[in-house]
Amino acid sequence: MRPPLSSLLGRRARLRWVHLILGGALFMPYWLVGSVVVAWLFGGQAMFGGGLSTQFGAYAVGLPLAAITSLFPLTRPMSVAAARALCGIADDGRLADGPARGRSAKARTAGWFTLHLGVGALVSGATLALPPFAVTVMALPLSPSLQKSELTAYWGLHRPWVQWAGLPAGLLMLLALAAVAAGAGAFLARQAPRLLGPSPADRLAAAERRAAELAVRNRLARELHDSVGHALSAVTLQASAARRVLDTDVEFVREALAAIEETTRRTVGELDTVLGLLRDGEDDGELPAPRLDALDALVRGAGRHVELTVAGALDRVPDAVSREAYRIVQEGLTNAARHAGGERVSARIALDDDEDELEIVMENPLPGRAPVTRPGGGRGLRGVGERARLLGGTSSAGPAGPSGEVWRLAVRLPLGRTTGGAR
Repeated sequence: MRPPLSSLLGRRARLRWVHLILGGALFMPYWLVGSVVVAWLFGGQAMFGGGLSTQFGAYAVGLPLAAITSLFPLTRPMSVAAARALCGIADDGRLADGPARGRSAKARTAGWFTLHLGVGALVSGATLALPPFAVTVMALPLSPSLQKSELTAYWGLHRPWVQWAGLPAGLLMLLALAAVAAGAGAFLARQAPRLLGPSPADRLAAAERRAAELAVRNRLARELHDSVGHALSAVTLQASAARRVLDTDVEFVREALAAIEETTRRTVGELDTVLGLLRDGEDDGELPAPRLDALDALVRGAGRHVELTVAGALDRVPDAVSREAYRIVQEGLTNAARHAGGERVSARIALDDDEDELEIVMENPLPGRAPVTRPGGGRGLRGVGERARLLGGTSSAGPAGPSGEVWRLAVRLPLGRTTGGAR
């Protein structure tokens, strides 16, 4: 349990007190309008010259006005920000973000705004009036001038025992004010999640935002897998081949080193871009992927054993299809490099004008009928299938040929049916 004095005057209690005073300050324009209305209703009575009934009449008129203006969209975001900063409510999803949606959320926001301003106005008024009076009462037995004042006689404080009783009475007044402020602040803090909490529409919007963020992260992870995975496979194969012929084929070693340099340079650039997006947490809708016009560099990095055949003008391919097709070819080369055993790999990319489709066919032999997948592997081929489906296309992968001695990856992508997911 917290010590009583800390509960009344601790940091959290002081911040909640400030939150109440802020509510009182926000209520002032409504109270002024209410004072004008009350003065008009009571025959031109002075706005600030009436008694408590006039002041509370202005208070009663101002509260509905505050409820009406709370329907503006910025009310809930500002109220939530103030509650988090001053009421000690953690940013753990108990309070909603953004403007209120729907009648229920708007009604609850209006209830909170009216409650905050109404309670805050009362506590602010007491904070302004009570401390000076309490200090005056406490100073009464120590000040002859106060003892002889007209106010002392008016309030019946001229008796000595009454004046000395002012010391504990004034202290009790201040403690009572602190207790009321702490209690009112705690009450508002308890009501904030109920009145400013997310509605079903807010929870649905938050879930959609999280799903969109996860989709972006998954797309970036897939880009990293395809780019870095291919680069590592290509560099490993080139280095291994160069080591085997280091003393007999210097020209091949030179070409392999150049391919390694080109592959790593290209991959480092892609990696920096994707990591920058992950670090900034932003997605502009278009991931930084190369297109089909960069296939020559990709094939050179894969080595001499890759043969590329292109039929048709690839510049006719839409950008979204071109980016995904490049990644599909890249993953196909990576898969072939793992299983071809250094044998020749053929890649054919063709435009079918009749069907308005892009066809990608990649084949590589399976030496010794080796298994074509690793334990826990296959993520790249699943990624190929996902890319094809996002574009409305199809993909297939598996052994082909009379006796299954060739592994074939075949993908068909329509050119005119791209979706928003294939960016």
